Amino acid sequence: MTATPLRETTLTALPERVQRPGYDRAAARSGVVHLGVGGFHRSHQAVYFDRLLARGHGDWGITGVGVLAADRVLHEALRAQDGLYTLVLKHPTGSIEPAVVGSLLRLLLVDDDPETVVAAMAAPSTHLVTMTITEGGYSTEKSTGRFRPDDALRADLAAERPRTAFGLLTAALRRRRDAGTPPFTVVSCDNVEHNGALARQTLVEFARLQDARTGDDLAGWIAGHVAFPSSMVDRITPVTTDDDRSRLADETGIGDRWPVVAEPYLQWVLEDSFSDTRPPLEEVGVQLVEDVRPYELVKLRLLNAGHQVMSYLGHLAGHRRVDEVMADPLFVELVDRYVREEATPTLPPVPGTDLAGYRRVLLDRFANPAVSDTLARNCAEGSERIATFVLPVVRDQLRLGGPIDVAALAVAGWARYATGEDEGGGRIEVVDARLDRMAPLLRRRRENPAAVLELGDVFGDLGDDERFRRAYLHAAGLLDRWGARGAVAHVVGPSSDRPR
Repeated sequence: MTATPLRETTLTALPERVQRPGYDRAAARSGVVHLGVGGFHRSHQAVYFDRLLARGHGDWGITGVGVLAADRVLHEALRAQDGLYTLVLKHPTGSIEPAVVGSLLRLLLVDDDPETVVAAMAAPSTHLVTMTITEGGYSTEKSTGRFRPDDALRADLAAERPRTAFGLLTAALRRRRDAGTPPFTVVSCDNVEHNGALARQTLVEFARLQDARTGDDLAGWIAGHVAFPSSMVDRITPVTTDDDRSRLADETGIGDRWPVVAEPYLQWVLEDSFSDTRPPLEEVGVQLVEDVRPYELVKLRLLNAGHQVMSYLGHLAGHRRVDEVMADPLFVELVDRYVREEATPTLPPVPGTDLAGYRRVLLDRFANPAVSDTLARNCAEGSERIATFVLPVVRDQLRLGGPIDVAALAVAGWARYATGEDEGGGRIEVVDARLDRMAPLLRRRRENPAAVLELGDVFGDLGDDERFRRAYLHAAGLLDRWGARGAVAHVVGPSSDRPR
């Protein structure tokens, strides 16, 4: 089948099975600016706003902003397609369900012109600024929760043309305040606990540093007038491959330069707190709640931490994809024991959620070969992810007196993986912003296996907790003696001994 390049003028030529925007995109307006357009934003938030536009809420299109230089390739592909792209849902049966999403009305790159980005955010028609800037984008020490500006933020303090997400937000809010325009709502969609409060802290503290230079009090105005609702977002979204592009073209005739693939599961829980105008997101499946924290903890401590538990150990044991790990009964038992015995007891009651049912669905989602991701991707920036997803469970279990064996083994697996050498002596490509600081500690692991616990911005006071140190050293010893698979078998134990 000859593929038809996807763009506005070719929508009518698509096969009937392909859903497409049924609204007039030319008449739609942008009420949202999103910072950090990537695969996840396009599989998640952009889908909800596409649904709003389809229901006649024409003020809720998106201006998508690429903040990093690496965003250019994707943005150029999307611009060539008038902002259109295909969302390809992959079912466990192997079938695909394609739909063209049209909510990205405008695409901007900070590298091209920061002023255009600030102007879009400052426009009175913009009511929401959403962000997917990764867990590490908030300049916060994990161990203390304190704001610590990185070099990029420091460069933005005196810059006339800001380049970071928080520099752009500050400039746009200053412009709105000075013009008497109501502030927009800032919505973090990153996998971080209390992401709304974290976004607020980073923005207010950054503005305060600018105020010290200018004598202004923008920080006080932001603190008093801008809403930062916390949110929980969930949809497994693997990296798009050339095979995905080819299959879409072969089965539908769509020539899409950069489709996005995802699982059918979709969830967004959002605190019902807005600075001004609020989109009617409840009409399209968003759960608007008073308190996001219980839902947030379920996602972070079961799904995100579950990925961490399986990924380092699974890679060391020879697996390379999530579905491979979940086809290994030993690792299924490992993940199940972690989510059931270590993570779940640290969770508060979650309104309307059956946690046992959630865990069953979660293991099925992990095992879906159609959306399986590489373990290497889950292992990237491991020090940040371990600190964000796994160590909070350890802290709570230490306080409760509960089990930490699986979590400690996962942390030891991360440290072993981070040495850059697998159990057969092969090279591991470690991606971690802290690698330069970690490397000297990891080189000392033979004579001092606990040296890596000295990373204060990762472990904080956990490095001095005697029970955690013992559990970590025991786990590291199991890995050295038996390898990853043997260590997992030791921790999981005989099947007959496992409580249900």
